[in-house]
Amino acid sequence: MNPLFEGISGDRLRKAIFAVVILLAVFLGIKALAELQALRYIGAGLQATNTISVSGEGEALAVPDVATFTFSVTSKKSTVAAAQTEATTKINAITKYLKDAGIEDKDIKTSDYSVYPQYDYIQQSCVNGICPSGRQVLNGYEVRQTTSIKVRDTAKAGDLLTGVGSAGATEVSGLDFTFDDPDAVQKEAREKAIADAKDKADELARELGVRIVRVVSYNESGTYPSPMYSRDAYGLGGAENQATKAVDPSISVGENKVISNVSITYEIR
Repeated sequence: MNPLFEGISGDRLRKAIFAVVILLAVFLGIKALAELQALRYIGAGLQATNTISVSGEGEALAVPDVATFTFSVTSKKSTVAAAQTEATTKINAITKYLKDAGIEDKDIKTSDYSVYPQYDYIQQSCVNGICPSGRQVLNGYEVRQTTSIKVRDTAKAGDLLTGVGSAGATEVSGLDFTFDDPDAVQKEAREKAIADAKDKADELARELGVRIVRVVSYNESGTYPSPMYSRDAYGLGGAENQATKAVDPSISVGENKVISNVSITYEIR
């Protein structure tokens, strides 16, 4: 036996060499495993050259559960303060009406508030064939406040359109029936569109005598058609409409058709 390995010192030396061998073996094993893992991804980042692209369309029909619309009040006075006071009075009256009708604070949202100076254009008289330029004369200020409303009980939509007009709204517009959670309906339409595209891809692959490997790219677009209504039917408020209550418009909620269009590119072999 080699004297280096005899005695207590030799025993320690043998253990140290054994530990080094084990560590070296572990290191080489890890490195070899890493190399094998790397081989799996060789070419994985390369763009596929053999592909087919197909499109699919899916439709989902559902009854809207939310109605939305906007209304505006305007006030024109000689001073900003006077115009703001009148506009605020109108808004407060309409807001009270809406809350009494069951509309919650979270569904009443001011979307615009503006103050504009109003001018008259004065054309000066011509003298001896010379016509001086006209001039603008300030004649007051207009305050406009626009509010968006969400109606969770769509059966009330017609009454509310008439009510805000009778309560002082100058304009009512943008009646739209939609979904409080549109994702659920869109998901159904998307699933149908993807299934449609996949069926087309499978059929095309069979005709070409190839095999579909994987999805290379995916794009989606969707539409949310909704009925729109003329503001002539809204019973707009104002001095001329305060004396008699406007007739409630007949509002049909119907069904909304949600359409999803997808485009999918597959790698083939």
